[in-house]
Amino acid sequence: MDKRIFRISLTAALAGFLFGFDTVVISGANQPIKEIWDTNWFLGDSIFTFHGIFIMSMALWGTVLGALFGGLPTDLLGRKKTLFWIGVLYFVSAIGSAFAPEAYTFSVFRFIGGIGVGASSVAAPVYISEISTPQTRGRLTAMYQFNIVFGILVAFISNYLIGILFDENIAWRWMLGIEGLPALIYTLMVFNIPNSPRWLLLKNRSDAIVKESIVLLGIAQEKATVYLEEIKIAIYETKEKKSDSLFSGKYNRPLILAFLIAFFNQLSGINFVLYYAPEILERAGLASGESLFSSISIGVINLIFTFVGISLIDKLGRKQLMYIGSIGYIISLVMVGWCFYSGASSVLLLTFILVFIASHAVGQGAVVWVFISEIFPNKVRSYGQSWGTSTHWVFAALITLLTPTFLDAEIGIFKENPWPIFIFFAFMMVLQLLWVIFMMPETKGITLEDLAKLLSKKQKETD
Repeated sequence: MDKRIFRISLTAALAGFLFGFDTVVISGANQPIKEIWDTNWFLGDSIFTFHGIFIMSMALWGTVLGALFGGLPTDLLGRKKTLFWIGVLYFVSAIGSAFAPEAYTFSVFRFIGGIGVGASSVAAPVYISEISTPQTRGRLTAMYQFNIVFGILVAFISNYLIGILFDENIAWRWMLGIEGLPALIYTLMVFNIPNSPRWLLLKNRSDAIVKESIVLLGIAQEKATVYLEEIKIAIYETKEKKSDSLFSGKYNRPLILAFLIAFFNQLSGINFVLYYAPEILERAGLASGESLFSSISIGVINLIFTFVGISLIDKLGRKQLMYIGSIGYIISLVMVGWCFYSGASSVLLLTFILVFIASHAVGQGAVVWVFISEIFPNKVRSYGQSWGTSTHWVFAALITLLTPTFLDAEIGIFKENPWPIFIFFAFMMVLQLLWVIFMMPETKGITLEDLAKLLSKKQKETD
């Protein structure tokens, strides 16, 4: 059973690979597009640049849309069908972005890919959390994050190699278009995964259909009936009234928890570093080619320490990993700020950026998608996941949109020295540490239904 569930979970989690690849591949195209299409100018008297809105952050606004409304197809069509259509969106976006003749068409196709990213951050964690056991849920759901960072690493390597092999005027098109191949493979693979038994029960499908899905998960036929009854009882005990919508007031505690973990995830500066890694490293004194190559080290460290986070999440628990990550964030961000402020060597600065990446991978990176997918009850889980992920992507989009305004070497507010940006992120991570200490519950080893009862009980006590 464990091997079958692992393979199925891995297939669903491959949506995360496309997520990571799609969101970071733009870092290699950032500077070339800025020069070729002359996109680096302010819109009127605003603080927003054309490049920030239409090139760098457009995919993230699509991600916000996908996350906000991803709960609808995840609930109505099912987790499996939603994952299939996500693959289609990735494929269309990759090919369209690669052949875009100008900036506006490019931004439309990046927006389409962003919808896929946002929807995948809803559907994949929900699906995996529903088919796994309490003992393996953390590790299996965290595979989504592992695939995100694997996709990030492959994107950095792909950008570097393509930058060597092709002329810079067309290299960025290959960087974006190559994603179409894994998108097509993933879309075909999703055909072979079963529907979530919990979703089938939620939609009042017959016992025969639910049992068929359970057997496809690797559970023996003679045990499938027992497993079905266990899920039925658990769901019945936490059955919600029809009037209990996500924002009825009953789910205030999980709503606040999901909002804050997603909010702090982005206010760590993680997407700021990942999306603008080559530019940040160039500001530290590395040449363009060196900065692209050094970006690979960011992907490698991210992958290695994601392994560490996944291996520990069901042992130490979600809260302990957040302690470790928060402290690592604070130290590394302060030191990166100091390196810029004092003009320290680019090697020292890169070292502390890598410490920052490692802290994220062990803490927020390993925990965020697992935690959000756990804390909402069955009836509103997909919509709760949408709430948490859309919060995550709204702040990701805002940060990416505003970054050129602050970072750009020609027009940025901190064009002389960007050290205040990192000190700001460090301060936000102090606030995250306080949240972890005083508000964040531990969720490891508890069934989804028991978690629903636990958080509902605490909400009543608060009321």
